[in-house]
Amino acid sequence: MPAKKTTAKKVTATAAKTAVKKPAAKKEEVKAAEAAVKPVAKKAAAKNPVAKKAPARKPAVKKAAAKPEVKKEEAPAVNKKSVKDYVDIINWKKGEAHGMDWLYIEISADALLTEVEAGVDNLETVCKAMLDTMLEGDTFIYEPKTEDKVDRALKVRYYCDNLSPERKKYFNN
Repeated sequence: MPAKKTTAKKVTATAAKTAVKKPAAKKEEVKAAEAAVKPVAKKAAAKNPVAKKAPARKPAVKKAAAKPEVKKEEAPAVNKKSVKDYVDIINWKKGEAHGMDWLYIEISADALLTEVEAGVDNLETVCKAMLDTMLEGDTFIYEPKTEDKVDRALKVRYYCDNLSPERKKYFNN
């Protein structure tokens, strides 16, 4: 193996001059130098964010609990749909099904009530409208056993192939 050459570093004259102490700088020069260093320090701080401490919270002061005033509010009046409104809705559904060339549609009282008036107890009106819109040929899928035929399970199949006004009503009310 070849022998390694080592060289000693020589101190140059310029390096020797930098090691010599400088006389104390004036206050104005020091402030100017600090001002020049501050923007650099801010940039460095932005690159390396330091976790900031959250300010100390003041202890919560408990207030005396005030007694709430009890106000009796009247429940808002619910506008229930009429039989005529439900008849119009059912006839509109039948017309839509006829326009799409469907043979029939099945409507249940519970589904219709939920679709139109969710949360309102208007079952008797829905059932009456469903019975009023039945024409000859329409059939019950589920017919309630009660005399007035009011039940959430009431389900009717309406045939939509012939919606002419000359068709007889199923029930003559």
